[in-house]
Parts: sequence; structure tokens; C-alpha cells
Amino acid sequence: MRVLMPVPDRDFDVTEVAVPWRLLTDAGHEVVFATEDAGTRAAADPRLLTGVLFGRLGAAGEPRRFYEQLRAAPEFAATAAWRDLDVADFDGLLLPGGHAPGMRQYLGSAELRRQVARFWTLGRPVGAICHGVLVLARTEDPATGRSVLAGRRTTCLPKYMERSAYLTTAWRLGRYYRTYPAYVEDEVRSALTGADGRFERGPRVLTRRGTAEDDTHAFVVEDGTYLSARWPGDAYLFARRYLALLGQRTPS
Repeated sequence: MRVLMPVPDRDFDVTEVAVPWRLLTDAGHEVVFATEDAGTRAAADPRLLTGVLFGRLGAAGEPRRFYEQLRAAPEFAATAAWRDLDVADFDGLLLPGGHAPGMRQYLGSAELRRQVARFWTLGRPVGAICHGVLVLARTEDPATGRSVLAGRRTTCLPKYMERSAYLTTAWRLGRYYRTYPAYVEDEVRSALTGADGRFERGPRVLTRRGTAEDDTHAFVVEDGTYLSARWPGDAYLFARRYLALLGQRTPS
């Protein structure tokens, strides 16, 4: 199956892109990357490769290795343009996150939101993790005029995580961990209108992450064909649950 993964030109989260790409590819699926302009060679947030502060808070070793493999993969250089996509050609959509300033190109794109709205109406698997949930919160359902998340169950980057990262690093990195003045959770909650809309924070964690072998500290929310997760620590469980969603549909 073909899975579409839009990314910004720079600053996406290493783990939230590389782990799903590796697991989907290993399972025999094709991941198609899309950037604002075709042929852009995108780049992850460099701080996550070396450690955000004193070598800490960055991506773990295995996701960093996956990212190096991704950089050498031909599909990573052959990106499609958001405006040129025919979303009906894809069996699934994955929206990764990231918090550094370059993410605003992706999180704020009206063109990308138009394409996401078109894909959403197809009823095929959509996965979003961390700040990627903001893309959905900001995407209008053409049938209702409300966010596509209205009436849905979802998680995203919890406010306590975003605030803790910001307060820990602001003395050195300024607003590096505050992509927008509003917290991600607050904006997502505001999109959850309707009786069935519900934000699920998940267990409180700050440093413990799920791994390839252990999902104890990971958390995702599945609502029909929509899957969401909170942060890079959920990436392995997120990717595996997304694979299961793909397995439930007939290829296009």
C-alpha cells in the first residue's frame, strides 16, 4: 500500500518520521514524502540528532540510525509537491510532528490542509503524532465547516510536556519548544466540538519512552480510522497500530 507523509523543508521530529517510515517500509508498504515544492530534500531538526541541551533530550540511538537510512533512501529525495497531490492515489496518510521553527511551514499551510481535508473524506487511515495533530485541528471539514476533529477522540502533545520542555530549556534556547503562543493541547481541545469530542491525555510521563520491544510507557488513541499519539516516545506503538489499520483496508 502507498502511504503519504507530508513534511516541512526542515525541523521535523527525527523519531516521528523515521520510526514509522522504517516499520512501514519493512512491512512492504511504500511511503511517499511530500514537501511544499517537489524535489525538496527535507531535513530533521538537527538538535534532535546531537542532543537538545548538553547532549540530552534528543532522539534515541535507533531512531537516529533509521533517519540515516532514510536520508539514503531514494523516496526521501523524490518528494512530491503538496499542491500536486492526488490524495485518492494513497491508502493512508501520516502526519508527523516537530516543534522547532521550521515546522510552521507545514503546520500553517492552507494548501496542505486542503489536501488533508480531501483525504479525510475518503475514510482511509489517518495517523497524527504530537504537533501533527495540529494540522487536523486546523483542517476544515467541507461538509460541516468545523474542524475534522470535531466530535472525535484524540490525543496530541500534552500541555504539561510542552510546558516542562520549555521551562527546562528557555534559559538557553528561548522559545525553541514553544512553536506557537498557544499550547498544542489547548488548540486541539478547542477543535473538539460536539458531544463525542474528547481529548485523552494518557499516563503522565516525561522521560520514559516506548521502544521497539516495550510499549509500557507508550500511549495512542484509536477512533475508527483515525490514530493519534502524543510524542516521540509513542512512535513505535503508533507505527504498529497504524500498520494494523492499514491491514484492515483493501488496497486502492
